[in-house]
Amino acid sequence: MARWHASPSTLRRAFKRAVAQAKIIKHVGPHTLRHSFASHLLAAGTDIRTIQTLLGHRNIETTMIYTHITPDHKQVCSPLDLIRKDD
Repeated sequence: MARWHASPSTLRRAFKRAVAQAKIIKHVGPHTLRHSFASHLLAAGTDIRTIQTLLGHRNIETTMIYTHITPDHKQVCSPLDLIRKDD
């Protein structure tokens, strides 16, 4: 299997192009994907230690920053969740 590596500048340019094509007007960068990944894992109930490992944080305190921005999502559902499967 061939492996390849992309330079950080190449990834930043590709991300910038994707943001422009998606017409996103907020300031976002590649780190936004990492932050969203961690926040969604936490909202889904993933253990904070598992998230720490996945993000490569040495200190749990670094990972804990995601806990203060994420309210209790267990009571929130998508409108799509309200559609009955037998309809």
